[in-house]
Amino acid sequence: MDDSELTRLKQEFSALVDIGKALTSTLGRRELISIIMEKVTELLHPKVWSLLLIDERTGDLVFEIAVSPTPRKLTGKRMPRGEGIAGWVAVNGEPILIRDVSKDARFTRRFDKSIGFETRSIICVPLKFGKKITGVIEFVNSVEDKEFGEQDLELLSTVADFVAIAIENAKNFAIIQELVITDDLTGLYNTRHILSCLDKEVERAKRFKTSVSFIFLDIDRFKRINDTYGHLVGSKLISEVGKFISQMMRKTDMAARYGGDEFVVILPNTAKEGAVIFTEKLHESMRHRIFLASEGMDIRITASFGVATYPDDADSKLSLVNVADKLMYQVKETTRDGVKSA
Repeated sequence: MDDSELTRLKQEFSALVDIGKALTSTLGRRELISIIMEKVTELLHPKVWSLLLIDERTGDLVFEIAVSPTPRKLTGKRMPRGEGIAGWVAVNGEPILIRDVSKDARFTRRFDKSIGFETRSIICVPLKFGKKITGVIEFVNSVEDKEFGEQDLELLSTVADFVAIAIENAKNFAIIQELVITDDLTGLYNTRHILSCLDKEVERAKRFKTSVSFIFLDIDRFKRINDTYGHLVGSKLISEVGKFISQMMRKTDMAARYGGDEFVVILPNTAKEGAVIFTEKLHESMRHRIFLASEGMDIRITASFGVATYPDDADSKLSLVNVADKLMYQVKETTRDGVKSA
């Protein structure tokens, strides 16, 4: 083994150690992949490289990360699985080294044309987790204008295993996080998480001298529905009410099942007038909706709503929740089926 080979082995070992350390960190998926790829590009020096992930809904390969002269033209672009070298690798699950793409019928120049680039050589390796192929990594043209070799292919294949683990771990972490913060029945946030969100929104409103509104709602006579139709129907109704509230909200709004048949909604950057208008719209839409129609049922419900706004009606998260709760109960104990604001 000559000095150059020994130096490369040391560099590869150092890069793999750094990658291993990154994998044990709590970095997000994109940041983790960037660190891993930075280490390997220091060794292989591609002019262009990309990471493509398989969209599980469509089966397409999607450019998740693209490092090229014009990365924005590639990021987010799609290719059918099977198209080009990357598509072939995604289908067959085998790494491939092509020293001259002009001699390979599988190669397509579609993406070269879109970024004004000329591909000469490619290393492409699959991302595998177990037997599942989740995407590919593709290195194009060496900076030194020399051909990629078998040693480069082996190194990139090893790194691809790390990347596949990182992607799967990040996906599992996201699923666990989602389970921790959501209510099983409705898919809305749970009480603990919504109160944490409200903390942040009140702090934001305080800092920027804006408003945040909070809605408390309780389904009227829900016990009667349980007694009449049974608890299974009651649970299905709660689930559908959660979906209904989600459909009514803006993207910035947040909702949670607060417990039983109670729900809450946070309206960030919303003053009292806007909050009341939204709540009355929610109230009226609920009154006119037929619930569980997909189950062959015709259930009509109403709810009692309380609306409070920070800083108009409360000076803290706790007092905001308490004010909205009390207003809701005032409606509940008098007329039901109504909206009351402070």
